[in-house]
Amino acid sequence: MCLQEAPPLTRVYGGLKDEDRIFTNLYGEQTWRVDGALRRGDWHRTKDLLCMGPEWIIQEIKDSGLRGRGGAGFPSGLKWSFMPKQTDGRPSFLVVNADESEPGTCKDREIMRKDPHKLVEGCLVAGFAMRARAAYIYIRGEFFNEAIILQEAIHEAYQKGFLGKNACNSGYDFDVYLHRGAGAYICGEETGLLESLEGRQGKPRLKPPFP
Repeated sequence: MCLQEAPPLTRVYGGLKDEDRIFTNLYGEQTWRVDGALRRGDWHRTKDLLCMGPEWIIQEIKDSGLRGRGGAGFPSGLKWSFMPKQTDGRPSFLVVNADESEPGTCKDREIMRKDPHKLVEGCLVAGFAMRARAAYIYIRGEFFNEAIILQEAIHEAYQKGFLGKNACNSGYDFDVYLHRGAGAYICGEETGLLESLEGRQGKPRLKPPFP
């Protein structure tokens, strides 16, 4: 009787191909640090993306069909295109809402805990496309361990030259800051978040102006 070699074990999570997966370490099988991130393809040819220009990046996001996951499903590329093309001298900033407060919702937490460099690199590319000077990641106050990991990932990116002056040798200066909230659920709403980020009480404010 001839014994046949067993086929290699293949994991399948839904209908998405492995090469199309964005977050590749959500199960924590590898280290979240920059050396593991580089092995997974993070920070690969990021400079080339930036050199293609803001309009090209926005069009790629539009063509991809990427949508927001906050409930409304608004097209991300269209939202990015709303940013002014010409500056009036005032700086623009990218704000990342990581104040995940809905009961039982853990998607943002797992990204920051297991794949933080993907978020940091995304801040750089999105900030460049929207002509922002810096990004502020507003993280839920209870995410103590995640804040430590994310801050260390940001520090590693600075050490590698991926952030700061001449980020990724692209000629573009970009900083990323981590801001911890105080646990107020209302700060998940965008204007309440901005109020808190600006040092005021986290309460929604009237529109316009729109963020």
